[in-house]
Amino acid sequence: MSRTTASRTKVVPIPVLGRHHINAYLLLGRRPVLVDAGTPGSGRKIHDAIAAHGVDPADLALIVLTHGHLDHFGSAAELHRLTGAPVAGHAADLGQYRSGRVREPYLPTGPMGRLLARNRKLHVTAEPCDPEVVVRGELDLDGFGLAARIVPTPGHTAGSVSLLTDDGALVAGDLIANSFMGLLPGRPADPPFHDDPRRNLTSLRAMLDLSPTTLHVGHGTALDPARARKWADREHRRLTRREAGGRLPARTE
Repeated sequence: MSRTTASRTKVVPIPVLGRHHINAYLLLGRRPVLVDAGTPGSGRKIHDAIAAHGVDPADLALIVLTHGHLDHFGSAAELHRLTGAPVAGHAADLGQYRSGRVREPYLPTGPMGRLLARNRKLHVTAEPCDPEVVVRGELDLDGFGLAARIVPTPGHTAGSVSLLTDDGALVAGDLIANSFMGLLPGRPADPPFHDDPRRNLTSLRAMLDLSPTTLHVGHGTALDPARARKWADREHRRLTRREAGGRLPARTE
């Protein structure tokens, strides 16, 4: 069967915290692929959720980490042990994955981020993992049984990536979120933190230019791309004002 006729990919949200407060995603193609690994200690919950969707976790072809924050890579090592699947992560976030620690301080995008930055759970050490698949540029996933590709989308962290299926579903990590960490479903917003807000927005707009059909995000429900584009235009104006006033912090090292 050709890739063209086998390109339909199903994207299944796996709630890690709340109904959609923190999400991982199960992508179903010729073989299943997991995107993100939740918080530390959530590996068994994700494993069992995969099984509940009729997929043998041992059949996972790959675990893709969108970036080096604890709520996205916290259980990667545990899931690797439980499933045997290799882990993929971008080279620029290998320090976080291999140490189990995020780069600090967190750089809040607003009041929610300033509040969450004081949460002790964001400053713990996760079990380290060493990705077997190191992403440095776009990576086609056909060899892992999925009609999709990993695309570097830096800004939220230096090593942030998104996953775009051939039929247009964008699993966007923390490029964008639902307002208040998913408490206002369908309303585009910044996640609580960005290492470089301007660079993240550039990555988001580049992905929107690829005309995705749906945006699946780490915090909240799926977003409408047209609504996300309007939000991105407003965000561009807001960041321009902040930058002109010298009020746009970004990690430079």
